[in-house]
Amino acid sequence: MDTAELIQRVRRVELKTRGLSDRIFSGEYHSAFKGRGMAFAENRAYQHGDEIRTIDWNVTARMGSPFVKVFEEERELTVFLMVDISASNAMGTRSKSKRELATELAAVLAFSAMGNNDKVGAILFSDRIERFIPPKKGRSHVLRIIREIIEVEPEGRGTDLNSALSHFLQAMKKRTICFLISDFRDEGYDGALKRAGRRHDLVALRLEDPVERELPAVGWLPATDPETGRTQWINTMNRRARLKMKKQEREREEALRAQFARAGIDQAVLLTNEPYVQPLMQLFDRRG
Repeated sequence: MDTAELIQRVRRVELKTRGLSDRIFSGEYHSAFKGRGMAFAENRAYQHGDEIRTIDWNVTARMGSPFVKVFEEERELTVFLMVDISASNAMGTRSKSKRELATELAAVLAFSAMGNNDKVGAILFSDRIERFIPPKKGRSHVLRIIREIIEVEPEGRGTDLNSALSHFLQAMKKRTICFLISDFRDEGYDGALKRAGRRHDLVALRLEDPVERELPAVGWLPATDPETGRTQWINTMNRRARLKMKKQEREREEALRAQFARAGIDQAVLLTNEPYVQPLMQLFDRRG
């Protein structure tokens, strides 16, 4: 991709997603995430009605009378975007690929965070860490994140969510709002997901393509796993075969919902052939 084409693609994403962010998401983002972090402000003398658990015992001992800690809402938050750019996310049978959907979602969230004066950082990953972008503020930084998601050619083809989450936990010690954008076609990351969910405000945005949920009846099709390269021919006219694959996919989705519930994290499912405004608004409403 040459520079001029890259600039045009970044600009198109900005025009589409920043408009949505300004008109629709900024207020919902604020109510869904602001106020979830509390920062120490000052000590003051104990007053009747103050909760015992707010007493600062060190200051109380030093001053000879009871003092409490006063906290206030953190006005500046850090938002982190963890974006899966493995080979399976290149799939898209309708209007866009999962990679394109991930780009737009990341842009909407980044512009919403920017509008609330929050820092934004990103990890782009496959079966390795492809890019780490430290949190910063400002439009130019948001555009850099969008450009990297569009431009980067991943060295890995597979997905390693455990490695990506572990890297995030090592890099970000302070509590962070983290959006994990992936199709979650991986295993063995349950422990890292729970640790990240306990330490940070983690939200799973699950990307799906309609063909993954239900195959069309169009005859024999080569089904190639984009991460392993293995190809299997499937007779999509065979109703039993279609129903079997549909059942397997439904069971996978149920298992993911249970996994997210165990980790105590919110999730939203976003399809490549449907608008993402409604599922994001529903996610924000549940948290508001």
